[in-house]
Amino acid sequence: MPSEERELPFLSWFLKQPKTQTYMLNTERPILGMDIGGTSIKAGVLIGSQLEDIRSIPTPAQMPQDFILETIADFIQTYLHHDFYAIGIGIPGLIDVEKGIVLNLGNIPSFKKVFLKDYLQEKFNKPTFINNDANCFALGEYRFGVAQDFKHVVGITLGTGLGGGIIANGHLYCGRNCAAGEWCSVPYLENDFEEYCSSKFFISKYGAKPKALFKKAQKGDEKALLAYNEFGHHLGELIKHILYAMAPEAIVLGGSIRKAYPFFKDSMMASIATFRYPSISEDLKVLISNLDETAIHGAVALVDEYISQANPVS
Repeated sequence: MPSEERELPFLSWFLKQPKTQTYMLNTERPILGMDIGGTSIKAGVLIGSQLEDIRSIPTPAQMPQDFILETIADFIQTYLHHDFYAIGIGIPGLIDVEKGIVLNLGNIPSFKKVFLKDYLQEKFNKPTFINNDANCFALGEYRFGVAQDFKHVVGITLGTGLGGGIIANGHLYCGRNCAAGEWCSVPYLENDFEEYCSSKFFISKYGAKPKALFKKAQKGDEKALLAYNEFGHHLGELIKHILYAMAPEAIVLGGSIRKAYPFFKDSMMASIATFRYPSISEDLKVLISNLDETAIHGAVALVDEYISQANPVS
């Protein structure tokens, strides 16, 4: 049997990474951040330490690839007056980070093997960095949000689906093609974790959207309270799975369902309390995102994450 002292999976990987250096965002040079989703494309510019000029447009999700690329470029064109020096983009799906290729995007059918980085850099002559949106959430919380005091962090987005992002020793860890942290597809019970740790759980098991149940739970509705209690148990089981794999210092919860945290906190913590290694679970911090535009913050931080590693500020 493994002992309490034995290193957990990936913990040794964390410890072998180079010591984290301190980086600074160049606040004198604006950065454009974008969050491209199946419903909307949202953008904002980091000026100084503030995210400004936040706007969104509908995503023409059912249109051909070329039309969508032109839509993205036209939207970026409206921000050129800010004289931003680089572009960071978060997008759901698998991505070849080095080449900036969007390999597939489920909710935009025509987006398959899209050379988005090359397209935008050729069009605007500005360095462009692309990553998974859940990774951007984790990076945004680490650089701008509630996780700034920790080096090993996992971000979990609880919404229509389930997303995960990893900060290892102060840096974003993506794995191959941004596939690290895809706990949504890990088998759980008769399905997978996304079926139990997203809005899918409430719709399939209780026949209602989480927002509606949240309002009822606030009024003391027993069925709604039961729904969130069960959800918390399943989320706690997911967090235990993450603890075995990554042993983070902190878990950050984002997405719309996080607003109901008081109703699923106790059952979630009860599940976490059954984790086999108390020295890991008892010190775990579960944090709730308080950023309104975490994905854009994370997209902006991508620029610093990749450029600053080559030019650290001492």
